[in-house]
Amino acid sequence: MPTSQPEASGPSEDRTTPDDLLHARTGTEVSPEDIVLASGKDLTPRNLEWAKRKLAAEGPTALDKLLP
Repeated sequence: MPTSQPEASGPSEDRTTPDDLLHARTGTEVSPEDIVLASGKDLTPRNLEWAKRKLAAEGPTALDKLLP
């Protein structure tokens, strides 16, 4: 009786996911709220002001820099 073999087409453990596939931005506008939440902070007026400044300085890539 043949024994079952693991599928050879499964994901390899030695491969890494390319960086462009790791980011979750869908092409929509990035909001200050997105920046605050991605940084793990609470939505407070102070954090929203920080996020607005960060977004103004870095643009939408500010979100990409915060995501793993």
